[in-house]
Amino acid sequence: MNRGSVEEERLVPRSTETKRELYKYIRIGITTFVTFVCCILFFFIILRYKGFADTWKKIMATAQPIIIGLILAYLLNPVMKFFESHLLKFLKPRMKSERKAKKTARALGVTGAILFLFVIIGLLIAAIVPSVINSIISLADTLPGNVQSFISWINGQSFGDTEVTNMIGDYMTKATDFVENWFRNTLLPQANTFITEITSGVISFVKGIMNFIIGIIVAVYVMMIKETLTGQSKKIIYSVCSPKTGNIIIEMVRKSNEIFGGFVTGKILDSAIIGVICYIGCLILRIPDSILVAVIIGCTNVIPFFGPLIGAIPTLLLVVIQSPIHALYLLIFIIILQQVDGNIIGPKILGNSTGLSSFWVMFAILIAGGMWGFAGMVLGVPVFAVIYYIIRRLVAYALRKKQLPTETTKYIHMTHVDEKQNSLQYKMRQSEPVKSDESDVEFGEAPGEENQKNQ
Repeated sequence: MNRGSVEEERLVPRSTETKRELYKYIRIGITTFVTFVCCILFFFIILRYKGFADTWKKIMATAQPIIIGLILAYLLNPVMKFFESHLLKFLKPRMKSERKAKKTARALGVTGAILFLFVIIGLLIAAIVPSVINSIISLADTLPGNVQSFISWINGQSFGDTEVTNMIGDYMTKATDFVENWFRNTLLPQANTFITEITSGVISFVKGIMNFIIGIIVAVYVMMIKETLTGQSKKIIYSVCSPKTGNIIIEMVRKSNEIFGGFVTGKILDSAIIGVICYIGCLILRIPDSILVAVIIGCTNVIPFFGPLIGAIPTLLLVVIQSPIHALYLLIFIIILQQVDGNIIGPKILGNSTGLSSFWVMFAILIAGGMWGFAGMVLGVPVFAVIYYIIRRLVAYALRKKQLPTETTKYIHMTHVDEKQNSLQYKMRQSEPVKSDESDVEFGEAPGEENQKNQ
């Protein structure tokens, strides 16, 4: 009896332990299933539910002036700080109250930043509009003559067989008939539709101008009270989160601002320098529409990697119509200019502000450009750099908790992790790891961060 009771006592704990493991796996399975279903429902609501999409579009349309204002305030903040710092040095000794001097310097700095914005917009309009008008007029003047010369050349050629000439004449006749029929049967009956679309476009343009003006007002208010907004944001974060989590969020936001702001402001400055150099070079080479070409090259240079190609295509088409030989000169000049920018000017201004390798830069541009167009191509790199930084910090934190190394080079030739010793194992004796800069350290701890305190 005693022996049987002992065996029963041994069986009961084993049975209980088995049930606990079973319940554990059931809970894990249910949690995974519920998470998967919630993800499907979430994406279904976003992508399929029309009411959500319409509500989101209405919210974004209503908040457009605020979004424009926040973007303008962020871009103009360095300009405002430049004016403010120099004006504060001038006003401090000349005013009785330091607080009054700071307020005056801030107001004058904001005014200077807004005036700087208007000057840039005015210069762009003055550079683009006359050049575009002149190009259209020149094209309209030269195109009929070029077409007539082509027709005369065809008529003057002796092909030996009149079938070729007749065939060309038949095609030109058919093309003329097609254009005439399209004008009568398609364009005229849909004139009301075109007028409605044009009216809608004009209304949208006017709304855009009004939103931009309101956005400038919002930017003025944001720049005037940016310290107060920063303090309120931090207060909300620490009221909701624990001090440890709040510190992590603040550090992430600070680093994101450093990456994003450094890239955007640096790229704008780099593009402005490239635009000025391009204009000077076009004047020396006597390229037609030098101002328009320089503006297009400078603006498209904001896009990393593909910017030079995007800017070269319209400028070459614009110049080749007027002078093919000058288009060849422009092509050679653009290639040289982009090499100088990529190897000298760009690295000096931007440095390694994003911490991304060339592969991830191209990856970010392709994905973001495919999803959000031109804006995605411009902002895709800094946004992905921020995401990359956050993922890298999370991976490094998880590895440190497991007492595993964070350097990427140590994982290249490893085969497995020894569960008992908790160390990386290699098939053969490990050679010295290859040294790499920060851009090559993927999903690990950045250089200089290994000895930081765990957050």
